[in-house]
Amino acid sequence: MKTVLKRVAPAWRAFERTAHVGPIRDETHYDEMVTLMDALIDEIGSDEVHPLYGLLYIVGEIIREYDESHYPSEDVSGADMLRFLMEQHGLKQSDLPEIGTQSVVSELLCGKRKLNVRQIAGLSARFGVSADVFIDEGQAAA
Repeated sequence: MKTVLKRVAPAWRAFERTAHVGPIRDETHYDEMVTLMDALIDEIGSDEVHPLYGLLYIVGEIIREYDESHYPSEDVSGADMLRFLMEQHGLKQSDLPEIGTQSVVSELLCGKRKLNVRQIAGLSARFGVSADVFIDEGQAAA
């Protein structure tokens, strides 16, 4: 194994100097890694046998680890996500026929109701987001 490491070390140093792949040090390095990942995605697409596919995986994991440690995500309820999207799109409760009447939207937003499958599908299509963002933890199992 020592022989392998001796052969890999110079190549790794040259690669690291060129591509800056490694643990993310700061926001500037983070931006470089994201740019590299975007370029890899553009080059590779979904070709899992592409020679650079392993590099894409490594870069993605480094970015994921950094994101998880620096930008922890909170669990957001379906109602919170709906409220956020309404605000982002300048919508009122009466602007959501996918859900129903204004009073139904009001009950959803205040927690008296949960979104049903039809409503989730309609909202997902309207806002162009995954239906998952509207499903509360534990709701899928029910």
